[in-house]
Amino acid sequence: MNAGAVITNPETKQKIGHVFADEKIMPRFAVLNPKYTLTLPHYQMVAGIYDIFNHICEQYFSGEDDNTSDYISEGLMRSLLHSSRIANRDPQNYEACSNIMWTATWALNTLVAKGKSTDWMVHMLGQAVGAYTNATHGMTLAAVSLPYYRYILPYGLQKFKRFALNVWDVDPAGKTDEQVAREGLAAMEAWMRELGLTMNISELGASEDMLEGLADATLVMNGGYKVLSRDEIIQILKESLK
Repeated sequence: MNAGAVITNPETKQKIGHVFADEKIMPRFAVLNPKYTLTLPHYQMVAGIYDIFNHICEQYFSGEDDNTSDYISEGLMRSLLHSSRIANRDPQNYEACSNIMWTATWALNTLVAKGKSTDWMVHMLGQAVGAYTNATHGMTLAAVSLPYYRYILPYGLQKFKRFALNVWDVDPAGKTDEQVAREGLAAMEAWMRELGLTMNISELGASEDMLEGLADATLVMNGGYKVLSRDEIIQILKESLK
């Protein structure tokens, strides 16, 4: 629930989000009926689950202060992990699907963005892939997320460590901050594979000869821990091919 929209320009191969974002068209309420989600194909269900998770991550991985929004984000992520595993085993589980739908609303209704600069680079990378391949949105995000997060981890190390501890319950004993942080991303990867998400953009139809065009179609955001150069975008996309 938000005031944004995403439009694809097939001629320039750009998929641009939040084009109409304005308070005047922000919904004042939403009616949620989880029964409508029970007929989704498994592929679309898990793609949507990852899109929800990444919406939270895009807001969480920004800023360095002690912000209540981050505590809310961690709770939403933990709830989503729990419900996603149930729904993955039993897509007809109403309680799991209702919690997923409820989390989806909080993930993008501006609540957890309060006091945050927000990142959104995973979406920019994924939307470029989507514009070139017409692949399912959540799968494009899944395919580029880990290469991006592993690249920016040194620039936001303390938040990635917190993510590992508070979302993935990584045991920090005897480990450096970087080891803890990377173990958190490894746990995230294991969960993504458990759901059956697409883990590289080549499976979505992207190829090495598209990298330059994909980089040109990627909008650069400045709210996260690293403002990417064009060369860095190409490097991350190249890692995403594997």
